[in-house]
Amino acid sequence: MPRLGEKYNIEIEVTSKPRQEYGTNEYLATNLPAAPAIIVGNEVIVKGSDMSEKKLEAVISRHLGLEYKEEAKGFLSKLFKKK
Repeated sequence: MPRLGEKYNIEIEVTSKPRQEYGTNEYLATNLPAAPAIIVGNEVIVKGSDMSEKKLEAVISRHLGLEYKEEAKGFLSKLFKKK
């Protein structure tokens, strides 16, 4: 995720705690979503599961008002690349 922060010039904060801390009353009082979770801006994108970096990049792009184009990386897509 730090790579995406550098690419889009945004701050990315990663919070990691031992699994058992996420079930404590103190954590529940924070009103944060179930871990693992990804929040972009004030929007909870996913909670209780993970997501691919490509999907996260698409969400960040949308949040910043940018167009996201997923780059094809296979041989055939390079061969038939539109110009």
